[in-house]
Amino acid sequence: MSFKQFGGKATKGLIQRYEKSPNWRDGKFQNLEETGMDIGISKIPGLLKDQLGNKEGKEPSRPIPISAFDKNGFLSAEEPSFIWYGHSVVLMQLNGQTILIDPMLGPNASPIAPITTKRFSENTLDLIDAFPEIDLLMLTHDHYDHLDLASIEKLKHKTKKYFVALGTKRHFECWGINSDLITEFDWWDSNHHHEIEITYTPTRHFAGRGLTDRAKSLWGGWVFDTGKHKIWFSGDGGYGNHFSEVGKKFGGFDFAFMECGQYYKLWRQLHMFPEESVQAALDAGVKNAMPVHWAGFSLAPHPWVEPAENFSKAAEELNLPYTIPMPGTLFGLNSASREAWWKKYNG
Repeated sequence: MSFKQFGGKATKGLIQRYEKSPNWRDGKFQNLEETGMDIGISKIPGLLKDQLGNKEGKEPSRPIPISAFDKNGFLSAEEPSFIWYGHSVVLMQLNGQTILIDPMLGPNASPIAPITTKRFSENTLDLIDAFPEIDLLMLTHDHYDHLDLASIEKLKHKTKKYFVALGTKRHFECWGINSDLITEFDWWDSNHHHEIEITYTPTRHFAGRGLTDRAKSLWGGWVFDTGKHKIWFSGDGGYGNHFSEVGKKFGGFDFAFMECGQYYKLWRQLHMFPEESVQAALDAGVKNAMPVHWAGFSLAPHPWVEPAENFSKAAEELNLPYTIPMPGTLFGLNSASREAWWKKYNG
């Protein structure tokens, strides 16, 4: 294991800067609502049994293929267009800008752990070679399933600018990226990028890459307002009042990527169950929703297809328009891809 994986340290000088945030209290960043994990010593045996016991249905029966990148089709898109690469990786074409969110394309979501968390798709790091220049790379938070050293090493040679969560700039600097290219965001901070107003929104989660930096950086989601369209990437987090607040502040969204996956009863306040994800989209006034944070890794005891199946069922019951495209396919704001493609890999 390389200590470089941990990223930059939260030094005393950085902590003094973080302390100026209204979201920093008692030595760390805090959620808007009381939040925690219900994992006492008595709960650990049950958790280990659920997580490590029955492996059936936890992973695809064979690797999920990802379509080759269509550079011409992607760059020529006139309307907002997207490609999802499993889990939370989204490549966007917006106002002529190529934007990449949470670019974890590495093969292992647990690089510092003794047990490998293998990706459901193969050779995903090679996708970066085909990508065009990245005008803007964006990070919701610094967990290993969202921020990957190997991916950044390949991307930094073709990335022009970085918008990241407050407290995560230190990782990119540690990995050799020019500080001047990186802008940090606190909750509700906004910045313009090529006539796109981008705002960092709160979630109910946590962050950190080591034993000593838990909650020493922020976690959140991203709003993109082009003046014509509003798009939201919800970011990781449990259900809470902030969804309604985000919706009211921005007047709803044409499209939203909703966190939906890696949930479990003992950390319900940190990750939404599919039914909660659908309700959160409705709370925020989303016109068309897509579940993300699944189909990449098995980080919780639920079957790997459950997020898609339960999200689609709940969305249909509550009349929420939704789409679940296969990883690697190009789609737009009005996509309604509902073919259960995952069933082919769940046998």
